[in-house]
Amino acid sequence: MRRVSRLAAIVAALLLWPAALLAGEAHWPATLTIGTASPGGTYYAYGEGLAKILTHKLRLPVVARSTEGPSQNIQLLENGEVQIAFVTLGAAQQAWNGAAPGAVGKPMRSLRAMFPMYDTPFQFMTLQDTGIQKLADLKGRRVGVGPETGTAGTYVPQIFRTLGIDATLVHGEWASLAAQVQAGTLDALAVAAGVPFPAFTELERKSRVRFLTLSPSQIVDLRLAIPELGLSLVPAGLYPSLPQRYVTVGLYNFAVAHQSLPDDLVYAIVAAVFAEHERMMEIHSAAGETVPANFVRNTFLPFHNGASRWYRNQAVLGTVGTD
Repeated sequence: MRRVSRLAAIVAALLLWPAALLAGEAHWPATLTIGTASPGGTYYAYGEGLAKILTHKLRLPVVARSTEGPSQNIQLLENGEVQIAFVTLGAAQQAWNGAAPGAVGKPMRSLRAMFPMYDTPFQFMTLQDTGIQKLADLKGRRVGVGPETGTAGTYVPQIFRTLGIDATLVHGEWASLAAQVQAGTLDALAVAAGVPFPAFTELERKSRVRFLTLSPSQIVDLRLAIPELGLSLVPAGLYPSLPQRYVTVGLYNFAVAHQSLPDDLVYAIVAAVFAEHERMMEIHSAAGETVPANFVRNTFLPFHNGASRWYRNQAVLGTVGTD
């Protein structure tokens, strides 16, 4: 059914465009597909909006594909099923080094960095009615962690092992998991996503919620055990239930392209994203971090030649630096 839905979306996009405008350039592919994540998450909302912007700017049908998140996106990119993918740098590093879950010993080297997206803080939320006060109270509880190959699905098991929390982890689409928390069949959500997270916002609208925080010593333990994790902050007031800033760990997100995409197409994609920053912000406030200066957050993944050319041109103009 999902394959049929994807084909239908592509056909619909094609039908909306006059034949003369089906591709901005003759050597570009007829369509582009973006690997995002599950409905109810930041990747999904960001990708749906980005697809509309690129369709307009490139004169090329672009569609967003619902997936299980970064790990699956990289596999789909490697297989040629998507041409653009959203990834965390942690998942990208694992895949590049042949250490990705389910693909150990099989380096995936087709991905090339295009542009920075935003930071992904790990966030832990429960309803106040559960009586759960701190992360340790999740021991023996049922915790939703999103799709199995998503960022939270990949990292929360490692985080809980490091912190000594023995919980039952439940996989699924974020919208569905949030509904289960609301219904009382799940005790909490452990999320890795840009903020504000749509499923959290929906829960807050319906119920009194509580954010569960990491202690300074827990953050140190996690960064020692999982080196790719960095320090992340959720600003105070970003969620109504968060009067103080939320200090946690996180991973940075990048949009990557298959290395075979034409250089001028990738150049045009990067230029379109940064030129339409205000529209990106309207899609999701996490896009506030989608700015050229954050390209330096990627320290290991090769940039696509088209993206590299864009950044070099901007450096010459003095609008991008490496300080």
